[in-house]
Order: sequence, then structure tokens, then C-alpha cells
Amino acid sequence: MKKRPLSSRNRIINLNPFLDENGILRVGGRLNLSTYENDKKNPILICAKHHFCKLIFEHKHNQELMHAGPQALLYAVRENLWPVNGRLLARRVVKGCVKCRRLQGQTLHPLMGNLPTQRVTPAFPFESVGIDFAGPFSILSRKGRGAKTSKCYLCLFICLRFKCIHLEAVSELSKEAFILSLRRFISRRGKPLEILCDNGRNFVAASKEVGQFLKTNSAPLSDFATNESIKFKFIPAYAPHFAGYWEAGIKSAKYHIKRVMGNTNLTFEELCTLFAQIEAILNSRPLSPMSSSPTDLLSLSPGHFLIGRPLRSLPSPYVEEQNISPLRRYARLEQIRQHFWQRWQREYISELQQRSKWRTNHSSLQIGDLVLIQEDNTSPLNWALGRVSRLYPGADGISRVADLETLKGRIRRPFARLCPLPKGDDDQIS
Repeated sequence: MKKRPLSSRNRIINLNPFLDENGILRVGGRLNLSTYENDKKNPILICAKHHFCKLIFEHKHNQELMHAGPQALLYAVRENLWPVNGRLLARRVVKGCVKCRRLQGQTLHPLMGNLPTQRVTPAFPFESVGIDFAGPFSILSRKGRGAKTSKCYLCLFICLRFKCIHLEAVSELSKEAFILSLRRFISRRGKPLEILCDNGRNFVAASKEVGQFLKTNSAPLSDFATNESIKFKFIPAYAPHFAGYWEAGIKSAKYHIKRVMGNTNLTFEELCTLFAQIEAILNSRPLSPMSSSPTDLLSLSPGHFLIGRPLRSLPSPYVEEQNISPLRRYARLEQIRQHFWQRWQREYISELQQRSKWRTNHSSLQIGDLVLIQEDNTSPLNWALGRVSRLYPGADGISRVADLETLKGRIRRPFARLCPLPKGDDDQIS
């Protein structure tokens, strides 16, 4: 208006603005020699922070363009208006559209949590155990003709500290079959102090039955058993990433089972033998990368904490040592055992420092927020609505599980199953 040139630091100097005969600020641009209309050659300048500009973008997005993306929305508005900082506003409008957010179905990914105590505290193998089932596998009732086929399942027990794996064949998915497999595991590996598993019905029933058994039958048990009990811990429903340790064990076991079995139907004894052989292979895998030292011939494996060597390695030849006293021999065995602990703490634990994914925290849920609840085999438009009623922060202060109020009552879900809907203040331009 004062007929002065704009400052070189002005945001609109690259548009060469001017005032028309009506006092409206327009873009000078480089299209003056074209045959386009005046509004196309010299669109009106408007600030994207103004509420009127936001209404124009929302009208274009919802009515004219049928929920187009940010780039198409921006170019449609620029036909007769030039919003300053309009690209940011276009992204905010599309992000704040409820229909677009529902169709995207993008769930939350909180920061990867710290390793639990069971993973980093030294203890004996199988003191803390994760359990999962896999299958079904077809088995034969007997060999020869006329044999009937039935289903069989794999029950995996994995040590949370050393990745030691124990595989059991289970005839059915029931609490009775699971308790029998748990008894076989305890007889061979010892009683664990705690068991972590998902919310399968057989696991929930087994935890109640084991707890009731230890409570009502404490008299005939030994003094040690009366003071000890197995503690069951259940992960939240629909949260397999909370059980990544034993889910990876199931994946490794099925890798070998599929390649060996194929479409062949085995008997129950043959399948148990196959599971035992696969168990030995998985317990012989290296826990950490092999050392670069030429004198270090073996890498640390779960078998070292079970029998002192990988289960697939050849036995050492017997050497009679007559000159070594029992005290020196005990010290030598203790030195070997402590060597495994030192390598576990020095090599394996250091490999767990890095976060392979979920490096930043994108979870911003608050009590009262409206979210979509992700469901399997269902389109995002059919996901149920819920309102956050309670958050469960972890030891690091980051919440990863929430209670939701829905039409069917209160449920608990992890953040990875929740898709937040936009709030009113999400559309503000900073």
C-alpha cells in the first residue's frame, strides 16, 4: 500500500504480490502471458492460519473432491486462491477428517519398552518360562491301512533368560492336556517360578486349577513346595507383540517341522521324536555372534546352560585325571560355569541394548479420547468405537495398554490395536 518493495526475508516475496484495483492482494507470478482466467493467473493471497481458509479446505475436501489427499486438495484450492503455508493446512485437514482416519486404520506404536527383569537377571534355566501353542498337526492312530487321523498340537516352553526351548506334544487344546504337559516339563526341567502366556482359555483355566491344587493339597507336599507356587502372568488380549519371545520360538520350530513333515502324517511317537530332535537343534543355536578370536571355537548357545555344551556337538573323550584332587576339580567346574555366565553377561546382554523398531514414542492417548478398536478380518469402517477410561503406564512412564468403554462393556486392549480419532485441537496451525 505504501508502494515500497518487500523485505528479502518476507514469506511471500517469491510470489511477487500486488494489489488490484479493489485493494485485494494477489499473486503476481509468471503466468501473465497465458490464456488462463484472471483468478488462475493471479490468485488471491490468503493466510492459512485464518479460520475462513480452513473452512474452504474442509469444503473442498469433503464436498467437491470426495476426500482427496493433501496434494490434490492443495492444487484444487490454488485454482483461485493461494494459501500461504497451505501445504501444512492441507495435511492437517486430511489428518483431521474422521472418515479418512477411519479408512487409514493407523494404530499406535509406543516406544519399545525396557527389557523385563526376567531377561537380564542371572538365574537358573527355566525359572521364568513363556508358553505358547502351535498347530494343529495331523497324526495317525497307528501304522498301516485303516489308520484314522486326528489332531495334535505343539506346546512350547522357552526360558526367558537363555532362550532354552522345551517342546511337548499335546493331544488336544484343553486345560487337562496342558496341565499334563506342564507336569512333564516340570519333571524334566524343574518347576518354574513364573509362567508368562497369552489369554488362551486353556492357559487361564490351567492357572486357576494349578493355583487351587497348590492351595488345597499343600499338606502332602514337601516343606519347600508348600512355600512355593507357580505364578502365572497373562499378557493383554490381542497383543502378540507382548509375547515376541515365544512367538519367535514357535516360528523357529515350525520352520523345521514344515520342512521335515511336509504333508506326511506321523504317529504320536514319531511326532514326539521329531519335536525332541528339533528341540536339540534350537538349543544348539548361538545366542550371540561368534567371536573373532581364532582360539574361540564355540559360540555361546542355550545348551551351555543345560548340559555345558551344544546338544548337537560330539561328546568329549574321557580323560582319567588321577593327579587332580576333588577340590581342584570342583574349582575347575565352577570356573567353567562362571565362564558361561560371564559370556552371557558380556556378549548376549550387550546385543539386547538396541531397539530394532519402535524407536520413538508416537502414543499420545489421554483419558476420554475416542478410538477405533482394531479387529482381525474386518475393514476399518466396521471397527468398533471406544473411549479411553484408564491408562496403564509402565516402569518407564509410557502407557502401552488402556481400558476402553464400549457398547458391550469395558475391555482392555494394547495401543497397537487402537486407532485414535482426531480431536478438535488437532487442526490448529502452529
